[in-house]
Amino acid sequence: MSKTRKLPAGRPAAETAGESVGEVLCSRVRELRNKKGWTLEEMSAACAVSRSMLSEIERGRANPTLAVAYRIALAFGISLGELVELPSAAHRIDVIRSGDQSYTFRADRYCRIRTLSPLHLEKSVEFYELVLHGGGALKSEPHFEGANELLTVQCGAVRVRSGEELVELGTGDSAHYPADVVHAIENLGRDDAVLFLVVTYLRD
Repeated sequence: MSKTRKLPAGRPAAETAGESVGEVLCSRVRELRNKKGWTLEEMSAACAVSRSMLSEIERGRANPTLAVAYRIALAFGISLGELVELPSAAHRIDVIRSGDQSYTFRADRYCRIRTLSPLHLEKSVEFYELVLHGGGALKSEPHFEGANELLTVQCGAVRVRSGEELVELGTGDSAHYPADVVHAIENLGRDDAVLFLVVTYLRD
């Protein structure tokens, strides 16, 4: 873990914080892989990230996308926040700017997912903005045992499936449901549906 450092004059706090997250991620991935006793090849198979990319991350030569970091965390059975936790995280104001693409988890013709919770603060709770394009859907495999989701519809109409249960939601509606089973959110309209999603995990 890196120690807290004073900011050089004229240097933005966000820039230095970003470097600290990168340093933590580098050492944390290497530490967790060694603890598992995995080779780079074994870790690559576990998280579906190339061996060369993992090697570059461990040496601090590459900054993984949010999706890649999530796959690495999933392989170790931890949350994204635990992978990049900073020791000084509780002592500053963390801001996520609307145009910061580093917090975009996914963006394609079906949906756009952006995390709204600072990565190093995610523990048992994760907070996302979800935009489902017309006719788009977000289909998810089961999360960790005991996981739940709380979904609020800001605008649009969606259908939520959790296991064998189905429910339809409109603007202003919310639903809370198990996420440790196969689940999905489907846009029922032609226009974008804007949603806020909170994912909670059980912790020992």
